[in-house]
Amino acid sequence: MSVVVRPEKCTGCETCLASCPFDAIAMKDGKAIINEYCNACMTCLSVCPEGAIIETEAGTLSVEQRQKLEDYKDVLVFAEQKDGKVVSVSYELLGAGKRLSSELGTKLLAVLLGAGETEARELIKWGADKVIVCSDPSLKVFNDDTYSEMLARIINEHKPSIVLAGATPVGRSFIPRVAAKLRTGLTADCTSLEIDRETKHLLQVRPAFGGNIMATILCPNYRPQMATVRPRVMKKGEYNADRTGEIIHVSLDDIKSRTKVIEFVKEVSEVSVNLHEAEIIVAAGRGIGGEKGYKLLQELAEALGGSVGASRAAVDEGWVPYSHQVGQTGKTVNPKIYIACGISGAVQHLVGMQSSDIIIAINKNPEAPIFNVATYGIVGDLFEIIPLLTRKIREIKGA
Repeated sequence: MSVVVRPEKCTGCETCLASCPFDAIAMKDGKAIINEYCNACMTCLSVCPEGAIIETEAGTLSVEQRQKLEDYKDVLVFAEQKDGKVVSVSYELLGAGKRLSSELGTKLLAVLLGAGETEARELIKWGADKVIVCSDPSLKVFNDDTYSEMLARIINEHKPSIVLAGATPVGRSFIPRVAAKLRTGLTADCTSLEIDRETKHLLQVRPAFGGNIMATILCPNYRPQMATVRPRVMKKGEYNADRTGEIIHVSLDDIKSRTKVIEFVKEVSEVSVNLHEAEIIVAAGRGIGGEKGYKLLQELAEALGGSVGASRAAVDEGWVPYSHQVGQTGKTVNPKIYIACGISGAVQHLVGMQSSDIIIAINKNPEAPIFNVATYGIVGDLFEIIPLLTRKIREIKGA
């Protein structure tokens, strides 16, 4: 059950304000309103002298709430940039956003902060109908304060029904601030986004309880519906070099930051591991047994021109560096070929690689869950199979 105020009966006497133990009643335009802090304790029902506060079925919206939801229409994607160039996850979000906006019959908007019109036109070619750009030099370097305030203002002005952003360090840092400013919900690290055919609500699917279940989350009573999506989970949309759209330039106006970014220091390592961009990944699980097995996988990856990945089990054992970890607590990848060697297929790992084009599983246990998602499966000893594969690939390349 939930609580609503009937505005036609409310006289604005404010008697109800002191009765709420959760500060869930506020005054707006001389009328009482129930906000998101309401716990449905029903204390206020008996206090109102006019009977303006009533109990309703959960999910039942007041006229004011319904009108507010109807004001929100489009799908908006935050297009992240780095050094003035749009990052890959933004194009993936445009692909997902285009699909969602097509189902809703609305437009696809993109927001680009800190880059110029050239990058904005690229976003249009990737599917955006309208791009809102603020190319102020101060936005080229990410700052929580300015980014969150700017995006919140744009959302308040254009009123999108859905807002999507990448679950990158940038997105994870400031998108929750935007949701708090807008007083709406946010679902983080989504792996799937769909539209409910009946209600038209956004179905936001993400791993929960340590990855043991996949939870579907809705935000039925507040707008916009906000979600962050891991890189490499969604497929990019279609690129059309002839596509045209609208570009809107906005300025920072009076937005000021309480903090200042002095310098970004890039981490330098001897080995650069970019699994996000790898087209072929050979991944190690606990079944590789140790460093000997890891060396076999390195040789196979080298022969294929690919990279080495790993499950958390192999990383925890100390056989493979953390920078190679794939899964819920590692990286999300989307290669053309993913070869899972000695990986059982726990859901935490599957979340990070199940969107690969082709999955080849090698495991001596025929009941391993990895075979449920594999395109091709090989039941056998990887210490026999991997050297044979490596030798055959080298022979073919040599020929």
